[in-house]
Amino acid sequence: MGPVTDDELDDDAFDDEDMRTTGDDDHGDDDRDDEQQVQLRIGDVDDPIEHLLRGEIAVDGRMPYSSNATFLVHVVLDGVEHPAIYKPTRGERPLWDFGPGLHRREVATYLMSETLGMHVVPPTVLRDGPLGEGSVQWFISGDYTEHYFTIYESLPELHGRLREMALLDIICNNTDRKSGHCILVPAHVDDDGSEVRAQVWGIDHGLCFSADYKLRTVIWEFADEPIPEHLLDRVNRLVDRVPLPIAALLADDEVEAIRRRAAWCVKHRAFPSDPSGRRYPWPLV
Repeated sequence: MGPVTDDELDDDAFDDEDMRTTGDDDHGDDDRDDEQQVQLRIGDVDDPIEHLLRGEIAVDGRMPYSSNATFLVHVVLDGVEHPAIYKPTRGERPLWDFGPGLHRREVATYLMSETLGMHVVPPTVLRDGPLGEGSVQWFISGDYTEHYFTIYESLPELHGRLREMALLDIICNNTDRKSGHCILVPAHVDDDGSEVRAQVWGIDHGLCFSADYKLRTVIWEFADEPIPEHLLDRVNRLVDRVPLPIAALLADDEVEAIRRRAAWCVKHRAFPSDPSGRRYPWPLV
């Protein structure tokens, strides 16, 4: 297929300011001295969305290395606890290229993952919390020594899921898919004795859905490969209409840009490439 050249996706002429990291939800350099151990209390929950929406939020502390105020919390419903990540809009630092409300983009990306049948983003809801409105995302207890580069090299059985994540990033125009934003849950034996296959999840989607094409990602291994037909069928539905729950979280020009990116994918039917080598986030991990 070759590099992206269509007008709606052609935005390679970045100036120096545009090439800087525009914001980092969970892996900044602040608060290193505040890091402390918190005991995760992971209860058995049938419906994560209901739990996140209806449960009481108890804040455990601020996540280390976060540019924005990001909190580890436990959500308690009917006596059952489960950890989550709470990102209130009050804790956002101003960005020159994104307006306030990054938490809404977190929710919109989860909804897009569900709309496309990918299920690669942990359940995420919009609700009020102790610091006001924010996103609350199901905490994934994974192996945090692993990340995209190690997962791609060592677990080829997850390449299909990584392809889905790559396509999601294109549709959502992810400006910040770092390697560390891919969380591995290793294969393991569940409490009931059943074997659970390895899984990978994508997190940190506050910098998505810009109306201008700003894709920056570490996932380029699938460049020029055909996009699987079953995924194209789902993407094609976005060309005519973006689902209202997603559109309601974004600006009108951002919604129209989703339709253009979907149309581009359907037209070219392959993952884009990056011959410039400039469409990477920083830092990479």
